[in-house]
Amino acid sequence: MRLGSVLAATIATAFTVVAAKNSSTSSSYPTKSGIKNWVDPDTPEDRQTITNSRGRKWDLVMSDEFNVANRSFRPGDDHLWTSLDKPDGVNGALEIYSHNMTSTKCDGDTCYFYIEVSDEPQTISVYNMYKYPPSFEDAHFYYRAAMVQSWNKFCFQGGMLEVKAQLPGAVSDKSGNPDLALGKSGKVATKAYYPTWPGIWMMGNLGRAIFSASTNRMWPFSYNKCEPDVFNPDFQRISACDDDPGYGLNPNQGRGAPEIDVLEGGGLAISSSLQIAPGMPTDFRLFPADATGADATNPFCVYSYDCKTKGANVIDVPTAYFQQMRGHKSWYQGLRYGANNYCQPDASAKQDFATVNKSVETGITDNTCTTDTCPASMDVNGDMDLIDGKGKNHWGINSNGTCYPIMNSYMGAYLCDPDNTNSMCTSPRNSSTPKSNTMSPFNYQMDAISSNWPIHLGGYVDYLVYQVEWVTGENGYVRWMLDGAPIFEVTTDAFSNVPQNSNKTNPVKVMLEEPMYVIFNVALSSSWGATPPNAGSECRGDGADEETNRICDEFPMYMKIDYIRLYQDLGEDLAADSYMQVGCDPKTHPTKEWIEGHIDEFSDDDNPVKTVHGKAFCKTNDDCTIGGSVGSTMLKTGTCVKSRCVCSSTSWSGPRCTEAQSGTSESSSSLSKRVYGPPMGLSMGVGSVAILLSIGSVWLAALVTAKETQKILRNKDAEREARHREAKASQLSSSDLGSSFNQPKDNYKQNFV
Repeated sequence: MRLGSVLAATIATAFTVVAAKNSSTSSSYPTKSGIKNWVDPDTPEDRQTITNSRGRKWDLVMSDEFNVANRSFRPGDDHLWTSLDKPDGVNGALEIYSHNMTSTKCDGDTCYFYIEVSDEPQTISVYNMYKYPPSFEDAHFYYRAAMVQSWNKFCFQGGMLEVKAQLPGAVSDKSGNPDLALGKSGKVATKAYYPTWPGIWMMGNLGRAIFSASTNRMWPFSYNKCEPDVFNPDFQRISACDDDPGYGLNPNQGRGAPEIDVLEGGGLAISSSLQIAPGMPTDFRLFPADATGADATNPFCVYSYDCKTKGANVIDVPTAYFQQMRGHKSWYQGLRYGANNYCQPDASAKQDFATVNKSVETGITDNTCTTDTCPASMDVNGDMDLIDGKGKNHWGINSNGTCYPIMNSYMGAYLCDPDNTNSMCTSPRNSSTPKSNTMSPFNYQMDAISSNWPIHLGGYVDYLVYQVEWVTGENGYVRWMLDGAPIFEVTTDAFSNVPQNSNKTNPVKVMLEEPMYVIFNVALSSSWGATPPNAGSECRGDGADEETNRICDEFPMYMKIDYIRLYQDLGEDLAADSYMQVGCDPKTHPTKEWIEGHIDEFSDDDNPVKTVHGKAFCKTNDDCTIGGSVGSTMLKTGTCVKSRCVCSSTSWSGPRCTEAQSGTSESSSSLSKRVYGPPMGLSMGVGSVAILLSIGSVWLAALVTAKETQKILRNKDAEREARHREAKASQLSSSDLGSSFNQPKDNYKQNFV
């Protein structure tokens, strides 16, 4: 090819890329090797695709096999994960999260991610915004553990998340745990030996877990309506009633940070749940137990399903009583429950579909459930059709007598600001206490749509495969599975067709569709079902109890994760509202400018936000540079160094150096431009100059000696570098960049314990 033709093709390619780039603040390009940006090259070939529960082929889009030991997850150290250095401040937490309590390790051929939990008493000073007046106070913690997040690095909408994990427990031979005699399939029964609260979960990117300033009025909203008569829009920070929310957000789009728990909790059962807001009003929930009357001696009877107060045990049981008192159904309808068949069967737990179905249709007269009167799930409004329309097993019916999920008695909490006087608040402010004015007012119910399923010993002594399949939109659903077998499912229909009273005061939510990030953590609590010995003080107490000492001697305990993988439907025939995409800032649900404009709510001095360039695992240089039509320009955006991608400059980012960090974005609130490094045009321009110089060098090489050629190349390289520095300096001195760093920040430092 003649030199002129080469130059024309090169320039055309460069301008094509620049034109594509101008449509967004950053663009991602394919790698030269073809590996996807977030996929671990160690993921086996036979795990690159799966068939989902509806029979469709889904492709691998993210994985981490954790095959490299001694990884650091401190801010800026990893392409995917960030560990926290921060005390936990929710759910009666007893632990501090630290960077040094998590890493990766290899035991022989088995490599894994781990979170270590140790008993380590410590007292620190924390700022309590719910104290009157707000002030610092000493907080006592008795354990150290870890939380690791992919917040604002890796997010996704829709897909099947699969995690192979082993949960922490006192299960060594020295522990004396009586459940060890049951074998791996035995249902665990001795709660004291499982004292931690492990979690593998997802949360919307607009809220960062345990950074309370970011989650106030944000968690766990999945509500996109402007209905002031149904729900006060002031209590939802980004409301569908807002015509001009600013920060690059879409007008009149309700936003939030809902939650999906792949698994939560430990002890005798695992919780599969999603958490949303606004929740259902009181007349769609259980009747409260009479703690001063019939249930005075057992005020927490709702968790053991033995309340004497009518209607306080199970939703819509007794049937006639709920109909008489309300005239409408309660809670979410059509939820689906399936068995954990890895448990040893128990003949006394077996059910017959015909018997249970007849009881539900006739109406239940007792104040609680039995094996013959209610589904095994204790959800009389649940789906009882054939599972996936085939076979002999029905949703909700324990036909094998194995471990079966039960509708969680915990249905959510009522959330309030510190100054709120609403009687439903946990600690309403009394009239004699002056306001603290520490945060915007709010009070609202959140709902936990949840099932608790008994776990077998194998979950603590071996690895189990936990899966969540999530599809957004009108035909969406969230399905929890244990190695392919369904455990629990919530459909969009349960969100959109909620029971209503005559005034239609029950808010209709949308199936979760926010870009979600992934969280691993292990907590310890004094207020949840699984608690350590002597919760609220040191583990061993006075050291006199032999069993307590054996359990405490089991620390440190570990949660281990063999791998995490995400699959998505990449078909061309998806419905418009079925989002299957990767990214924390999609155009359908932007987050970038909101986070930048409120960065103090998402970070602190111990947990800075650091941009990571590259660092994905790689096999060759082609795993770390752009490919396709762009790659043909010979522009190298990164290389593979010691099995991890290293970007050629900060102009290129993303895990594989294939994202051009350039362009501008406008906030409708400030109209300020933000620049994130040299624009794509400059990057490609420099690349084009490099190509032109290389071609020129080859041409000159035919005319001069090798020594002269080398001299020319050195001169040209110096000239190119000078041009690059000059262009970059010109950009960095622009007034637009200066204005973006002087944005007014609001709602400072609201993190509290």
